[in-house]
Amino acid sequence: MAETVEDIFEGLKDRFKPGVAKKEQSFYFSIDDHKWTVHVGPDDCSVEEGKTVENADCFVKTSSDLFLKMYNGEHYPGMADFMSGRIKSNNPYAMKTFVDAFSG
Repeated sequence: MAETVEDIFEGLKDRFKPGVAKKEQSFYFSIDDHKWTVHVGPDDCSVEEGKTVENADCFVKTSSDLFLKMYNGEHYPGMADFMSGRIKSNNPYAMKTFVDAFSG
C-alpha cells in the first residue's frame, strides 16, 4: 500500500506492464499540490514531476486522500465522484488504459 502520492508516482515505472497500451498517451495528474506527468506507450513509460505537456490526452484532478484510497483499492471511483467534482477529468475512459498498464 502506498502511503503518499510521491510513493505512487515514484513506483510507477517498476509496475509498468509493456503491451497493455496500444498507442502513446500522456496523463497529467493534479493531486492537491502534487503535479505529475506520465507518458504511457506500448513498450515503455516515463514519469515526470510537474506539468511537462501542454495538453495531456487525459488529465485528472482530485485530492491526495481520495487518490490514495483509489490507488490502494479502498475506493472505486464512480459517476458520483465525477458529477460532484471530487474527481475531474477530461477523459475518464482513458484512465482504464492507465490503470491496466500499472495494476497488479
